Amino acid sequence: MNNILSERINNLAVSQTLAMAALARELKQQGKDIISLSLGEPDFNTPDFIKEAAKQAIDDNYSTYPPVDGYLDLKEAICTKFKRDNNLNFTPNQIVVSTGAKQSLYNIAQVMLNEGDEVILPAPFWVSYFEIIKLSGGIPVEVPTSVETNFKITAAQLEAAITPKTKMMWFSSPCNPSGSVYSKEELTALVAVLKKHPNIYVVSDEIYEHINYTGSYCSIGSIEGMENNTITVNGVAKAFAMTGWRIGYIGAPEFIAKACTKMQGQVTSGANSIAQRATKAAVEADPSQIKYMVDAFHKRRDLVFGLMQEIPGFKLNNPDGAFYVFPDVSDYFGKTLRGTEIKDATDFAMYLLAEANVATVTGDAFGSPNCLRLSYATSEEQLIEAIKRIKDAVS
Repeated sequence: MNNILSERINNLAVSQTLAMAALARELKQQGKDIISLSLGEPDFNTPDFIKEAAKQAIDDNYSTYPPVDGYLDLKEAICTKFKRDNNLNFTPNQIVVSTGAKQSLYNIAQVMLNEGDEVILPAPFWVSYFEIIKLSGGIPVEVPTSVETNFKITAAQLEAAITPKTKMMWFSSPCNPSGSVYSKEELTALVAVLKKHPNIYVVSDEIYEHINYTGSYCSIGSIEGMENNTITVNGVAKAFAMTGWRIGYIGAPEFIAKACTKMQGQVTSGANSIAQRATKAAVEADPSQIKYMVDAFHKRRDLVFGLMQEIPGFKLNNPDGAFYVFPDVSDYFGKTLRGTEIKDATDFAMYLLAEANVATVTGDAFGSPNCLRLSYATSEEQLIEAIKRIKDAVS
């Protein structure tokens, strides 16, 4: 039946994170004791003050179509948040609220990219960047990094990747999947290169900004010279445990924001009205209100990092943010474990699922084929048991 479907969908890869999560659920339904470390989803409930705002919105009859780009008072609150947390100066007409940060990214690609435009992707990168860029006619240009460099690109690597066709660079900090956080000094070095190429735009995905253990945070758009060339993407899913509420947003040069609104108006229109009212409460809140979740993730990071260092053949960076570890497992490639030949990270992930009943995601999906992504957004008890199973399966 593939010849009936469009080339667009036939050429689109399935999200590896969602595919592994679905497989884990299927095995659980068959009665297998699966521990899933595949999805990046906080295991906390949405804070009560946010839920109360949603209940109030229902009582206040927020039940009609919202503006395509979001309620004005929410956009004003996002502007205040950007200034407070990121030293970014936006006006409401530069903000677009969407159905999740994923739609924000898709809008950007659709309005910015023409056929053949190149987009630099420091690898590892979030799984959907690659396919969204391809869907929009762009050409992803991967810039490899490694565990030895803490999965960060250098200014020299960026300069070498730029060609006359380069239109954009997309990256996340803290990074999904590596947990790496770019310092202000590291970003300033990249900006020194980008300033030589004023027609290149940067998409800065900052969805994990609050889940950050370094004590400081820098948005690339706040660095002098980048304010007109940066599109900052954020949302409430991760830090506020609101994955199901589906709200993301951008701050961008006005002409890009208007274009994204135009695109969204023909695809989904405005994001869910009740979720927008809940989001207003979230972005207005002092970040200290979610510190208990960040502290829990930090504690789990330390636990997982310590335990995984005991697994032979696993090479790790110590992630500074998000809630993932991204070990290099290439020491196992070419080996046979309990009758299973391990050719690559995908084989290794499937082996761990079958042998240890632990679901992970292959690094291939993130542009780093030597690695595996494991989420520690689950209980300490589950994490201890999962890592014990992995250690047993490879010993």
